Amino acid sequence: MIFVTGDTHGEIDSGKLKVFAKENPQLTKNDYVLIAGDFGGLWFPKRLESDLKSFSDLPFTILFVDGNHENFDLLNSYPVLKWNGGNAHIIKPDIIHLMRGQVFEIDKNIFFTFGGGTSVDKMFRKEGVSWWPQETPSYEEFEEAMANLNAINNKVDYIITHSCDERALYYPPLRDNHKSLTVYPENRLLSYFEINTEYRH
Repeated sequence: MIFVTGDTHGEIDSGKLKVFAKENPQLTKNDYVLIAGDFGGLWFPKRLESDLKSFSDLPFTILFVDGNHENFDLLNSYPVLKWNGGNAHIIKPDIIHLMRGQVFEIDKNIFFTFGGGTSVDKMFRKEGVSWWPQETPSYEEFEEAMANLNAINNKVDYIITHSCDERALYYPPLRDNHKSLTVYPENRLLSYFEINTEYRH
């Protein structure tokens, strides 16, 4: 089984995964829960092992794309390895970061991943401590993504991102909850993927 959920921000909202595990006792490490950004389990280097243990103790395997609230210095300190066809950071055998612009085959399903986003609260954060410029996808990552999609004729089962494409910003309830909407570069990049890729979800 493969499940997808939103932000956990480390310990802040990871309790929902413990509830989910309790409600689904049949799940094993052969099942996956994919966190669509803002994983946050790699945030404080001094308590890294204890923070990751709460995720490793879950009965299933954690996959995640990066969001904007990640410690990118710590995340990018892990070696890049191939996993199920795409580039990944193997944090633990049961905690795996699916990198931007990659294509993975998981249980006979094709996943395209493109994490990252712009922090709207970065003015309240400190660079290299609680905010990192690597949160915003680069043009090189976009080019790699296009090449990887072209190699499979731009057809996947699932697209997993943290931010949304530009058109989604104007969908209710997003539109109705904001007096003004800012379109960031990644929103336009994600629009390209949505328009030019055939996908199920």
